Amino acid sequence: MANSRGRRRRFGAIRRLPSGRYQARYPGPDGVMRPAPFTFETTADADDWLAERQTEIRRGDWRDPDAGAVGFRAYAEKWVEERELAPLTQDLYRYLLDKHLFALADLDLDEITAPRVREWRAERLRLTGAKTITAKAYRLLKAIMETAVDDELITRNPCRIKGAGKEKAAERRIATVAQVDALANAVGMRWRLMVYLGAYGPLRPEELAGLRRRDIDLDNLRLRVRLAEPERMDGRRVQGDTKSEAGTRTVILPAFLHRELRWHLESYAEPGPDGLIFVGEKGAPFRRSTFGRKWRKAREVVGLPEGFRFYDLRHTGHTLSTRSGATLKDTMVRAGQSSEKAALIYQHSDEERQEEVAAGLDATVQKAREEAAQKAVEKRSGTNLARDD
Repeated sequence: MANSRGRRRRFGAIRRLPSGRYQARYPGPDGVMRPAPFTFETTADADDWLAERQTEIRRGDWRDPDAGAVGFRAYAEKWVEERELAPLTQDLYRYLLDKHLFALADLDLDEITAPRVREWRAERLRLTGAKTITAKAYRLLKAIMETAVDDELITRNPCRIKGAGKEKAAERRIATVAQVDALANAVGMRWRLMVYLGAYGPLRPEELAGLRRRDIDLDNLRLRVRLAEPERMDGRRVQGDTKSEAGTRTVILPAFLHRELRWHLESYAEPGPDGLIFVGEKGAPFRRSTFGRKWRKAREVVGLPEGFRFYDLRHTGHTLSTRSGATLKDTMVRAGQSSEKAALIYQHSDEERQEEVAAGLDATVQKAREEAAQKAVEKRSGTNLARDD
């Protein structure tokens, strides 16, 4: 059959439909004849469309129009399964898929367009007002769709909203030494050491959960962080590596914690070298839900805001260590952080320096306690004088 330009067509086929419009079909690289997704008013329009498909095939730019007909839900679940993710990251991704990306779950990959992504994000922000979790969900969606591009299931990532995946963390509040002491007192005897190690270690909750007796050198006030035991959403704890290589470290504790540490080991830690340092009232590893109730009550007693998390004690430890003379590298080593390696590669923080940091931290806390005690005495004296008058 000749085309409208008088030349015999060598690629594809065009036929006239009963409606008077024209249908175009072409053979893909796999030899399968594929129809155009729409009809044409003239044979010239159909011929131009076929020429574009032929050029795409020659250049290697052609994509199977049916490739994107893959369900997002199944593809996303497989995407999570295929990656070597930490247990908590797996839990987070599945939570985001179930609770925040559900509106896209029943769509095919090629149906998730840029306008639909914008609509989904706007709806999430309008309904929840949760910018941080929406940013996490958007980043996950973008990563999944980028893999779909690599797999040649779609031609372009529809997640193109500038800044949508960025989280703007709120400024974390720092607890004072007096507030840390008050929290330790209010949370109960079994858990007070956890508060102190969270602030002055500063250890992460999952690192505290993994501590064993053999990790503690009471005489030299050294604490070895070897692993982490994060709690999954189902309440089970899983043993694994620390957050990064820097997380495996020896922490030298300030001298004022010697009595707290010794008392806790004698009173609450499990027996034997592998005995857990922190266990609940019934002897089981501490649960986030159980400790969370005690933490919220203690926070309320002390007068700290609702948004003050246990994790924020690390920020307190960072700040106090810096005030005691620690460098940024010192605090990174102490807290088990690995960021800014390139900028700090020529700085060094050895064990001797860590002893100095611990001593400085001890002095800072002791001084703050003495000042608080002095103020309390002066306040009581002023009250008594007022009564005498």
